[in-house]
Amino acid sequence: MFNGFLFHGLSWETIMMWIGVTLALIVANELSRKHKWVALFFFVALPIILPFVLWIPHTATPGSGASTGTWFHWVKVYSAVAGCLGFMLIRYWDTSGRQNVAEGETPYGTKAPKALLFFPPLILAVNILEACIRDFQVYGMHATGQVIDGVVMISGPWNIMNGIAGILNILAISGWVGIKISKKESRDMLWPDMMWFWIIAYDLWNFAYVYNCVSDHAFYAGAALLVACTIPAFFIRRGAWLQHRAHTLALWMMFTMSVPMFVDSPRWGVPASHDPKALFAVSFLSLIVNIAVTAYHFLTIAKDKRNPFRQEVYKL
Repeated sequence: MFNGFLFHGLSWETIMMWIGVTLALIVANELSRKHKWVALFFFVALPIILPFVLWIPHTATPGSGASTGTWFHWVKVYSAVAGCLGFMLIRYWDTSGRQNVAEGETPYGTKAPKALLFFPPLILAVNILEACIRDFQVYGMHATGQVIDGVVMISGPWNIMNGIAGILNILAISGWVGIKISKKESRDMLWPDMMWFWIIAYDLWNFAYVYNCVSDHAFYAGAALLVACTIPAFFIRRGAWLQHRAHTLALWMMFTMSVPMFVDSPRWGVPASHDPKALFAVSFLSLIVNIAVTAYHFLTIAKDKRNPFRQEVYKL
């Protein structure tokens, strides 16, 4: 299905590179998760230094000729970085005595305002909404295969379907009131009510978004990037999906802003098929799954009489 229907030109080299990119993101995420100084380097030092030494002079401005020279890429980089920094603030807020917060206790020390609990769902919803706006924007371009912003664009009903799927995904965000900090040394930000089916629905929506709007980058920026945060969420540090997602997204966006030719190179790039049937299929799947997850979410709220603004929905 991948080779031919969704993409063209898969080879053993590109498959091995895909595996390498995925593993590199997983390893970098683990390092930044476990070591505060690594996280500070990745998410404070690099976003300050790179624009002046690389992005603005060479790789990420409208005149550079790179597909990363658009407002959207800049917004995506710094919104992802803002998420990483916000989560670090939540994780490391109390440095005055409560270094080992138990799993069931309040995630904050005495000085941390509970208003910080609003930040994770807010930054998540903003990131999803940014992409929904881009899907609707691409639909409005009425593109039929032109190169726009450095990538081939084909507009169609798939953009509308997936934009709606993203909005539904936002509506199904659940249980942010139950966010807590792990008692382990890494102090991971855990979100127990973020269930596996919501994560799968998000993955399908996000892959469809990348496939619709940055199609020739979807092999890495869609599939590899999503696998790189989903594997840790399911098998390495459960409950910390949003933290994994923010870290891997910020790292990938900074890499593509720095080396935009990687995903477009003849050797490593894997172009999409640009087949309207493929575009329709991935967005249709995204929409159907997100309709199902959102319907289940609100049925559960009604059945169990949960208040999603004050209670967890699934972790009863």
